[in-house]
Amino acid sequence: MKKNFLLLFILPLIIYGQNNSYPYTKIDTLKGSNTEYRDWWDVKKYILTVEPDIISKSLQGTNEIIFDSKAVGTMQLDLQEPMQIDEIFTDNNTKLSFTKDGDIYLIDLKGHIKNYSSNNKIIIKFSGKPKLANNPPWDGGWIFTIDNDNNPWVTVACEGIGASVWFPCKEYLGDKIDGGMELSIITSQKGVGNGKLISNSSINKTKNIYTWNISNPISNYNIIPYIGNYVNFSDTYNGLKGKLTLNYWVLPSNLEKAKDHFSQVKKMLKAFEYWLGPYPFYEDGYKLIETPYLGMEHQSGIAYGNQYLNGYLGNDLSNTDVGLNWDYIIVHESGHEWFGNSITCKDLADMWIHEAFTTYTETLFTEYFYGKDKANEYIIGQRNLIENEHPIIGNYGVREKGSVDMYFKGANMIHTIRQEINNDSIFRDILIGLNKEFYHQTVSSKQIENYISEKSGIDFSKVFDQYLRTTNIPTLEYYQKGNELIYRWNYVVPEFTMNIKTSLGNLKPSSNWKSMRMPKNSSLYDFKVDKNYYINTINTTR
Repeated sequence: MKKNFLLLFILPLIIYGQNNSYPYTKIDTLKGSNTEYRDWWDVKKYILTVEPDIISKSLQGTNEIIFDSKAVGTMQLDLQEPMQIDEIFTDNNTKLSFTKDGDIYLIDLKGHIKNYSSNNKIIIKFSGKPKLANNPPWDGGWIFTIDNDNNPWVTVACEGIGASVWFPCKEYLGDKIDGGMELSIITSQKGVGNGKLISNSSINKTKNIYTWNISNPISNYNIIPYIGNYVNFSDTYNGLKGKLTLNYWVLPSNLEKAKDHFSQVKKMLKAFEYWLGPYPFYEDGYKLIETPYLGMEHQSGIAYGNQYLNGYLGNDLSNTDVGLNWDYIIVHESGHEWFGNSITCKDLADMWIHEAFTTYTETLFTEYFYGKDKANEYIIGQRNLIENEHPIIGNYGVREKGSVDMYFKGANMIHTIRQEINNDSIFRDILIGLNKEFYHQTVSSKQIENYISEKSGIDFSKVFDQYLRTTNIPTLEYYQKGNELIYRWNYVVPEFTMNIKTSLGNLKPSSNWKSMRMPKNSSLYDFKVDKNYYINTINTTR
């Protein structure tokens, strides 16, 4: 019963595209591709100001976009209805005309910038009532609510739906905001953002403007204002790159509870810096901000709503109780600082890069503090949440995510690859190497796949094809004939090969039947495959 409850409980957390086959429209392509309206300009910086109206649940603001260009053409900006762009200006105050097609705005910049020019700027004024999230963070949008003391509590969750749900931007994962940004929040409450607070000033008798600076590259969906009656406490962590500033913004009634519970952050950082290399955003610090929803991996400003409980709201997703030793949101969402926020997929179809590796960081954390046996028990236990209904990788160029199996199946694929490498020193070097090679970059699945194959010295191309691009699980078929074990892979892609450890020795099956002489006095009753491989086994005794 507990297992079924957890399945129903967790799956809404990971609702994504399911590789549906339907005719894609021009708008799908405009939203999901690096089109002719996007490929000629590169975002360097945003200077974003937002002022929510809590009574009307509306927003107004400006976004100054600084960009480099290699040509001059029509620029695409994205802003989802019912939000709207009111006006667009150049930096010399020339008003620009634009056309609108649903959520897409096209601006003709010919005559306003030059070919191969840098630090161009346009200023966009926007306003409207943004989409409200009915069930955040699974259903994206703004959240206007109140805390337990009836104070306003406002924020947004937009990873799936996109940042254009609330501000005009280049909604394309392949173009990070390279030069960082400034986020200013105008509010009568406290306004918390990503990065570091650089100014806080009064603009009238009732409102302040809080300005936060993000110095590292950042993706649009990670930019989040948090507004509430927050109190703050801070700490430092002596890490691989020196002193890392830790800041926590929580509701006053939870202050003492947070001071105790958030001590887990230093343990998380110690384990992850061992396995993955330095925390990727030392310059911007690390923050947890209490939110009215469960959590999200907003860069250097993680949303926290796990109610100061270990596990996932007090439950263990692996159904083993191993996950009750630590807070799921602190560990999982922080893992995204490495995979997701520093290493970012160029296309939503490859979001397994974010979720599979980050889900596996839970296993790595467990191994660091509780040992390898507990870690293996945890990752194997997560298999009860794998569906195998759709491939992990989605369709490219149309803003479609792959299946929910990017989490638990993806993590078990990584664990299986680790068994094949059979050298934890090399495996750790690969994880650290990924975070060096692709530090603060956007990548494709093939780049990650090729790196792992190259650094391990093992061609994993067919393994990736099998687990990422099909729903079939490699199945080891075997039977005994006399004193020989006969075995092969079935339900695999052509030329699939992978070594496996068994109780009778190591095997390297292929799609063709192979045989091995069994040890004297042994039988199939003695034959077991190492459970750390995510495969199926079938005794086809004939």
